Amino acid sequence: YWDINPGKGTPEKRADLQLFEQKGGTINYKRTTSMKKYDALAEQVLGGTPPDMFPFDTGMVFPCNVVQGMFQPIDSIVDFDSGLWADVKETSEQYALNGKHYVAPINFTPLSVITYEQSTIDNNGLDDPYSLYLQGKWDWDAMMNIMTEWSATGTAEKPHYGINGWFQPFIFHSTGETLIKYDDATKTYTSNINNANLERAANYLYEIGKNGLYYPDWLGQASDAFEKDILFYAMGTWASVGSHTPTESDNWVVVPIPKDPNNDQYILSPDVSAYMWVKGSDKTDAMKCWFECAKIVTTDEGYKAISKEKFKIENPYWSESAYDMAYNEIISNKFIRLGDPGYGITTTLSNNDAAENASKEAIVAYMYSSVLKSDDETGAQFTWTQLRGTYASKIQNELDEFNKTFADFLAEDK
Repeated sequence: YWDINPGKGTPEKRADLQLFEQKGGTINYKRTTSMKKYDALAEQVLGGTPPDMFPFDTGMVFPCNVVQGMFQPIDSIVDFDSGLWADVKETSEQYALNGKHYVAPINFTPLSVITYEQSTIDNNGLDDPYSLYLQGKWDWDAMMNIMTEWSATGTAEKPHYGINGWFQPFIFHSTGETLIKYDDATKTYTSNINNANLERAANYLYEIGKNGLYYPDWLGQASDAFEKDILFYAMGTWASVGSHTPTESDNWVVVPIPKDPNNDQYILSPDVSAYMWVKGSDKTDAMKCWFECAKIVTTDEGYKAISKEKFKIENPYWSESAYDMAYNEIISNKFIRLGDPGYGITTTLSNNDAAENASKEAIVAYMYSSVLKSDDETGAQFTWTQLRGTYASKIQNELDEFNKTFADFLAEDK
């Protein structure tokens, strides 16, 4: 639902496309929309006129549309033991079925980072999250303590909030657990809703809400949050670059979502940049070449230097340490990468575009976010026990149906 070829508004070609064209490749764009992309894909695959590639996203692509027969394995065109792909070999195993791989990660992007203004930390004598990160001490407890101290300096007329934005699912994931898991022994997807670590994460988020540390309204950029005396702004880097970038008087710092105090390592559930090879496509050489071109421009030091220089021109007041944290450190192998199959199981569980609730969240996303929501009728903040009681059977019913289809897929895929 976007064209890789440059348009009138973006005359400069992407580096991966330039490299691909140098090797004789071209890309023909078939237009669709984000809402209709899966229907359009199914129509073409079933009609015998499949496109060659389709964008991977953390939504319904895997495992749902793999099991539905929309995509083919990539093992014939990607060698994960080669130097080009070895750095993503371990992550690719999270997107394998029956020993066949379907996703070759090109690059990773943190779906959310914590951004804050350094002067606010310094002027109020608060512990510095970046320093704590360097010491391995940036965890849930540290964040809670800092937010609590900051909130205490506010007044009824001018309250101070601890955090705004999108961070809830990543607190859950920092435990190393996800709401839905794959059980390789039984070859089924299972509910993990009763996991004690998920409940512990939910209780942590509940405390943030109960103590008035959370600013619930949508804010589309970091500067808006800081103007409202919100200490931490959690969002993808898109909300602090380009038209949202800091000014000369700002000193913004970036750190990852804090780790679980019970874990030694930081865990990242990243946005994965990748392309799916559509079932029925016979463009083996072209797809292999495109994958390699896309991967090269994200790993080759020369291309990376060019990308960084362009970033600095467009965002001159990002510090070197903030850039390195957001675009190198967090996506490196220092972080455990966690794929969440709950985002790609069934329409009801996973597809936000089809959600009918007010927040337009499918059940899995809603479970992750809702201990910071309140009941419209009573005004009471939801508890994990309430949410679990409401959705446990719905989750299980959806998984039961999906696992039937999945068993058929495995039987046919031998």
